[in-house]
Amino acid sequence: MKKVLVFASLFMAVPAAQALVITCWTFEGDVITPSTGAGTASLVGGTTATFATGFSAGRGWNTTTYPSQGTNPKTAGVQFLAATTGYFNITVSWNQRHSNTSANTAVLQYTTDGTTWTDHQTYSFVPAATGTGDTWYSRSADLSSVTGVANNPLFGIRVVSNYDAGTGTYLASRSTSTYGTTGTWRFDDVKVEGVVPEPASIAALSLGLLALARRRRS
Repeated sequence: MKKVLVFASLFMAVPAAQALVITCWTFEGDVITPSTGAGTASLVGGTTATFATGFSAGRGWNTTTYPSQGTNPKTAGVQFLAATTGYFNITVSWNQRHSNTSANTAVLQYTTDGTTWTDHQTYSFVPAATGTGDTWYSRSADLSSVTGVANNPLFGIRVVSNYDAGTGTYLASRSTSTYGTTGTWRFDDVKVEGVVPEPASIAALSLGLLALARRRRS
């Protein structure tokens, strides 16, 4: 484990190139195969989906059949698996539309082994009578400091519904609506991005690893 941490810290200390799109889902053509790169998208926790108008026209993945009130927080939503092999400083972003009766709180989870999921960030807002439901939100997260995310063939994310922190229940995205299992979350432009170290950076990393090996032998 110590070797992995040292390796990761050396990469973090090396200058990197501009972020590149590793995998992207745009849902154009009403498909869940990536428009860029390789990966898989799937539903989790009993949700169902169709396709509808996307963030900026185009198409989006429209999910519904979320848990009933008081049950199963952080279990239902969508999942995207995308290998980050060869990439570092991983970030993710997506556009998400909350219908009026959908949950106002979403949690981004990540996996480094394809099986175990860890909470990374919560996205929530105070519902209002207008402007919060039937609304798109552009969301992102920086996972560059999370051990095991970079250069990982088993990396993936989930976006799942959760209770509102203030009420301890699912809270509708519009203040004048009531939460319901038929509320929808619509997703578009889901991206996993990362950087590939420049040749000079790789050379610097190699020198660092060589120096580390020499210290271990001395």
